[in-house]
Amino acid sequence: QVQLVESGGGLVQPGGSLRLSCAASGSIFSINSMGWYRQAPGAPGKERELVANITSGNIENYLDSVKDRFTISRDNAKRTVYLQMNNLKPEDTAVYYCKLSLGVYTGGTYSRNDYWGQGTQVTVSS
Repeated sequence: QVQLVESGGGLVQPGGSLRLSCAASGSIFSINSMGWYRQAPGAPGKERELVANITSGNIENYLDSVKDRFTISRDNAKRTVYLQMNNLKPEDTAVYYCKLSLGVYTGGTYSRNDYWGQGTQVTVSS
């Protein structure tokens, strides 16, 4: 079984910083793309938006509104993806989810699947 555990969310004032982490465990053969998504409060029916993504070749991609403020990084040895968020704004308030594309062996069969973290709340407010 694969598990993703997120940490690092919380309450921060505008202009502050937070660092999110998402660690994977289980029978993982390979780690492909890793990303962070968010879902704003009061919008449960709205799709989660991609905040940042990093490929296995370390190519990064960002939502326009977070460019130059957020940085995504990965540590393959630790099976962990990070999101450093600086100069946070109230509109960044959301539940943040990590999503990892992993190659796994189940019952001797290889497959490539997407796995989601449980979500961590980020609230930016004075």
